[in-house]
Amino acid sequence: MNEFDVDADIVVGVDGSDESFAALKWALTEASLTGQSVNAVFGWTNSWDMGSEPDSDEAWAKVRHDIANELRDWADHASQGIDFDPGKLKLTSVKASGTAALLQIGKDSQQIVVGRRSLGRVARWFMGSLSASLAEEAQVPVTVVRIAGSEDESVTDAIANALTPGNKTVHYVQPRPALEESGRPVVVGVDGSEASRRAFDFALHEARLHDRPLSVLFCWQLKDLGTVPGYENAVAPVEIGQRRAEEILSDLMNRVTIPEGVTVDTHAFHIPASKGLIAASRYASHLIVGSRGLSGLDAHFLGSVSRQIVNFAECTVTVVH
Repeated sequence: MNEFDVDADIVVGVDGSDESFAALKWALTEASLTGQSVNAVFGWTNSWDMGSEPDSDEAWAKVRHDIANELRDWADHASQGIDFDPGKLKLTSVKASGTAALLQIGKDSQQIVVGRRSLGRVARWFMGSLSASLAEEAQVPVTVVRIAGSEDESVTDAIANALTPGNKTVHYVQPRPALEESGRPVVVGVDGSEASRRAFDFALHEARLHDRPLSVLFCWQLKDLGTVPGYENAVAPVEIGQRRAEEILSDLMNRVTIPEGVTVDTHAFHIPASKGLIAASRYASHLIVGSRGLSGLDAHFLGSVSRQIVNFAECTVTVVH
């Protein structure tokens, strides 16, 4: 299936949190531009804050009815100010974990959309997150919507105060990008792999849909360049590596067709991919990457590029498989 087949639904995970509300608004806005349907999915288990566990079929039916009403209220609230056809909204509640429900219901979707969990960096490292797990396990693109004022900002403030002498309260101020949000580009990370090619296609679709410029970034290290001509048995200098990276990027761009009206620029940077793309996220409206990287225990303990980006990027991220 095409990554941006607008005949397929956008599936979005909702749970009443601020993060999932932002994800639902993002999905509804996207669908208002494409004409797609949106399926808002609430996966619930026996561990919820709705009172004691039901003990009869009638009680379970009431719980499902209450959940459906909650879903409708969230959707009505999220759709305010968005030109979205309410007839194209589906509401689904299932007794399953959020991840399992979204993977099953979203397996044939155009993309799955979730909000980034409010876990601190240490908690995300040891416990993982719904968004990172989905991004690694799903077979369709996963978009992770980040809301402003996350836990990282408050923790950074706490660190700033802990390390500042005296009793005066201080606040860490994030550097402000030169462009306001409306002028920021869609950014896609590429490396010449098939996954990054599909990420590029998805990014091109997003840039065209939202009428934004597209910036293509190849963040490279020498191991990413393969054999550099003339340095088969030696380590190439950085300037030679930069030239080779630019050639790889140029070859990639020569194989794609850019639709009329989409502005594209390309950049190659000598920096680890995760570090470079997370830095780019501070200046992007949307960051799109391929899923290439580690998996399983290696990804959990070492961190794949896509997992690090999902957890620490400062804008909305899509991981494309």
